[in-house]
Amino acid sequence: MDVRAPIEFQKGAFPHAVNLPLMNDEERHEVGVCYKRHGQDAAFALGHKLVSGNIRAERVAAWAQFAQAHPGGYLYCFRGGQRSRIAQEWLSEELGFRYPRVLGGYKAMRTYLIETIEQAVAECDITVLGGMTGTGKTEVLHQLDNSLDLEAYAHHRGSSFGSHAHAQPSQIDFENRLAIEILRKRHLGHSALVVEDESRIIGSRNLPLSLYQNMQSRPMVWLEDTLSNRIERILKDYVIDLRAEYVAMFGPDQGPNKYALRLRQNLDNIMRRLGGERHQRLAATMDAALEEQARSGSCERHREWIAGLLVHYYDPMYVYQRERKSSRIVFTGHHQDVVDYLRRQARHGGPTPRQAVA
Repeated sequence: MDVRAPIEFQKGAFPHAVNLPLMNDEERHEVGVCYKRHGQDAAFALGHKLVSGNIRAERVAAWAQFAQAHPGGYLYCFRGGQRSRIAQEWLSEELGFRYPRVLGGYKAMRTYLIETIEQAVAECDITVLGGMTGTGKTEVLHQLDNSLDLEAYAHHRGSSFGSHAHAQPSQIDFENRLAIEILRKRHLGHSALVVEDESRIIGSRNLPLSLYQNMQSRPMVWLEDTLSNRIERILKDYVIDLRAEYVAMFGPDQGPNKYALRLRQNLDNIMRRLGGERHQRLAATMDAALEEQARSGSCERHREWIAGLLVHYYDPMYVYQRERKSSRIVFTGHHQDVVDYLRRQARHGGPTPRQAVA
């Protein structure tokens, strides 16, 4: 239970935390101004005045409801200071027992999570999973007990077309999610971890610098798949599933239009790198596919622009990247071969000698 103000909670919190503030944003602002002008005692008195009577009763009731629903939970504020102590005392009066609070508060937990990432980078054997766009790297990660799905924590698929209907988490929330997953993996005894090959930025979220730098020198496993399979996978992720996300979020009337707008914007975002003529050609193909989908529900024509985008845009970049990273590639194979290799690697605690599978 996070008793900080909503504006603090929005900047960064912890997965599954519920914001039940002692003071709302306006009250917190007033107390802060009072503190600067008149000191701590005056600010403390103002806070008690602002949060009193029915307002206090409503907030304590919400805390009690949370505590009863989560008997193994905790409450925290920013530094584990006055706000969490006050909440604990008021809640104790309501419940008849002291609901535990986090000493050091959000700041201490945040510091601990940052240190968790740094320790993993220093202590764990990390293998990087690479491959062309659409080869199913995420599917491989989900079959491994020791993988970290960086794109899932960032809520972005990592490419120009990788955004979802819902916004990405804040940078702090992204880092917190990553750190908590690292804690879980290491608690289960995993000292060898697998991550997907990513650029420093996933959508608009930055990988922790130490992790990104470590990934640039780690052994790499390269995943292969046919062009036809890759097209089908991209069709599902970037067309079928994305449209469903927008419909679920905005409804059947607005959702399809917002989805089509997003798809066109994604293509426009890489216009300079595509070149004007190629962009114009792909945009016309995409427009025709969206019109057909809106009219009949068919996704058939989307395969045309997806194939063009893979062959003429993504693949040349990945071919260059593979050549540049070739000295680090210790294994190459298709889906099941790669899964089997990475599972063997996890059991043995590190990469096996360089080999390849056709």
